[in-house]
Amino acid sequence: MPCGTAKLIVPWGAGGGTDIIFRQIVEKVNKNGAKPQLQVVNVGGQGGNKGAKQAAKAKPDGCTLFAIHQSAITSYFTGRIDITWDAFEPVSMVTSTPSIIGANVNTPYTNLTEFVSAAKKNPGSITAGGTFGSTSQFVFLLLEDAAGIKFKHVSYDGTKQRMTALLADNIKLGEINLAAAIKYIKAGKLKALGVTNPARLDQIPDMKTAQEQGYDLVYAVERGVVAPKGTSKAIIDHYAAMLKGAAADSDFKDAMHKKGILITYKGAKDYTDHFQATYDKWLPIAKKVGVYKRK
Repeated sequence: MPCGTAKLIVPWGAGGGTDIIFRQIVEKVNKNGAKPQLQVVNVGGQGGNKGAKQAAKAKPDGCTLFAIHQSAITSYFTGRIDITWDAFEPVSMVTSTPSIIGANVNTPYTNLTEFVSAAKKNPGSITAGGTFGSTSQFVFLLLEDAAGIKFKHVSYDGTKQRMTALLADNIKLGEINLAAAIKYIKAGKLKALGVTNPARLDQIPDMKTAQEQGYDLVYAVERGVVAPKGTSKAIIDHYAAMLKGAAADSDFKDAMHKKGILITYKGAKDYTDHFQATYDKWLPIAKKVGVYKRK
């Protein structure tokens, strides 16, 4: 490849959850002797659109990669961004972060069943925090579809702002993750109504899954790497092997486990198939709940 260092564009600002995870991936890949070495480049703005466009326009020579998760689908549905996952060549999925349905400690419900009962009595009145058009809102749209309820959606820029609003009782519910929430859950400052993983998280084994509570909701933020369209199979296989090595590393696994993040490596073909299946599954839901804005 015609570069000593390849850039991995992260389409969000430095210091956020996605940025931190990809920096840990890059650190492990580089320590394993990656050639070329990888460097995270943050290109935030326009809800991820700015970074996505820059990556999509890059030469398919292996010198530019793009960090991605399902906001490439949800934000495309809602019109926040102009291109979706199929503007790229999938390389590998690496991690998945299940969502926790968090509730302010003063709310009267202690699980999803109690909450859904309350929501059905007062449709559209219970506030749920997530970034409009992104994954943190879409998990609530999936819950609306699964449980036959409606939320009053309130938008926040990120997990930190959403957590602050949740703790301050400015919203009743919020999409959170284990790393951000566990200390508040264990201290009794935040309620966890359920987790969207198929199995319980061993860090908080008493918290039931949504499926255990009768709701067909399995969801996680799935982070991976893609390349510009037209990138050769040889280059994709090269990077997929490097990412597979990082995903298998015991230190990396331990670091992710502490954050409640699962290692869910998929190679290029499986990742492509998974992206298509997710898109096809979520498209009718986006239309049904009224957030689909594509013309």
